[in-house]
Amino acid sequence: MAAPRAEVTAYVALGANLGNAEQALRQALAALEGIPGARVQRASSLYRTAPVDASGPDYLNAVAEIATTLTAPALLDALQAIEQAAGRERPYRNAPRTLDLDLLLYGQARIDSPRLTLPHPRMGERAFVLVPLAEIAPQLVSAGALEAVAGQRIERRP
Repeated sequence: MAAPRAEVTAYVALGANLGNAEQALRQALAALEGIPGARVQRASSLYRTAPVDASGPDYLNAVAEIATTLTAPALLDALQAIEQAAGRERPYRNAPRTLDLDLLLYGQARIDSPRLTLPHPRMGERAFVLVPLAEIAPQLVSAGALEAVAGQRIERRP
């Protein structure tokens, strides 16, 4: 019998800008709780941000910390299933979306495959990732990284 997998801490970015974005993010957090082998440890506040490299309405964004025994590809599969259930379509790159779940970090893993790159290759360029990540895991985000995205509009929701 195989030994149980050790838990790994993973971080997931959540975003939505179509329909009721706040409801979509709250439902996504609940769905993350429902993934077998994963549990949400904490979640950031919601943040309103302008689209980056895209058009459409403002986004609501958050980041969740997850403890999981799933492998990184299995966690990605679960995230994509949640997106699909929320009606996610991918008509073109950076299209507005009902729900976007990005795996940012998976422990100390470094993965570069056609399907998954970790750490997320663009997370350091995006205030909508770094600001909520810094809220729940300040040790992971340097002052310099936050300064580099300081020109991007981001507003914490009350």
